[in-house]
Amino acid sequence: MSLTLLGAALVLAMPPVRPIDGIALSPHYENPAEGLTFDQMVDEIAAEGASHLSVVVQWAQPDVTATTLAPHPKESQPDRVIRRLIRRAHGRGLKVMVFPIIWVEAREVGEWRGTLAPVSPEAWWRSYGAFILHYARLAAEERAEVFSVGSELASMEADEAHWRALIADVRGVFGGQLLYSANWDHYVDVPFWDALDFVGLTAYYTLTDSHDPSEADLTAAWQRIRGDIMPFIEKVGRPLVFTELGYVSQDGVASAPWDYTRERPVDLEEQRRCFAAFAAAWQDEPALGGVFFWNWWGPGGPTDRWYTLKGKPALEVVRAWLRARLPAEKDK
Repeated sequence: MSLTLLGAALVLAMPPVRPIDGIALSPHYENPAEGLTFDQMVDEIAAEGASHLSVVVQWAQPDVTATTLAPHPKESQPDRVIRRLIRRAHGRGLKVMVFPIIWVEAREVGEWRGTLAPVSPEAWWRSYGAFILHYARLAAEERAEVFSVGSELASMEADEAHWRALIADVRGVFGGQLLYSANWDHYVDVPFWDALDFVGLTAYYTLTDSHDPSEADLTAAWQRIRGDIMPFIEKVGRPLVFTELGYVSQDGVASAPWDYTRERPVDLEEQRRCFAAFAAAWQDEPALGGVFFWNWWGPGGPTDRWYTLKGKPALEVVRAWLRARLPAEKDK
């Protein structure tokens, strides 16, 4: 049997996957005067029909060559806050993924966590392992259901031995499901997918160069992307989870969804079309284990240009996706 056919057989042989219909929450800060409290945000996510909440946690390193990670005074929340979030989510019937990511403080043009080049890789791995195991233990203590061992660390992915050792260490303390979140353009060569339960991908694909794309054009782009991804998913034999699917509500977002630094005019309709195109292209894919829509934090509303879905037409698309899958969830 060919490797592709074997992978397809594995996908078909896997038991039905309970869909992960989630929304991510990056807990930047709370401002009760603006209605920005983490408890309220969790409640709002649950009310939209999500089954899962992705709780984003961050430690920082000074630059891409650094060898140590540590909690950041602005970008990291204390453990007590993360525990509170998880408990609130569970209390509202949500399952939880703990999603650790690295914040690089000082970056030159083109530098980010996908281009790390530590001067001492061994020292970096020791520090990174401490970071991941810290949150794996916290996730286990709070009975989180899913845990990510990393996100978008493209330049470090070839170090298979360290990844497999880290995954084994995480398995030793956390009994839930594991994934790694690869960048959308750098997942084929990840050498340790077989050690995980899901193939995780961020989903910031360029869909078009147009600043006024039609929904049909965007759907066709997502259908092409699906056609590129699925043979690989079949070969690996693991369900796919999009760990970050998000669009800022700005003109031209479909051309560079990852670029949150642009300052372009508000375009709520283009944001909505991008989500609608994803839904149209992926709604009938059985190997799609789930998607986390990015992101819920922020005040939202018609003048907001950030990723948040709150108070925007795109939320109607996401709500429809979430609630269309609710009956199947209740039957399980």
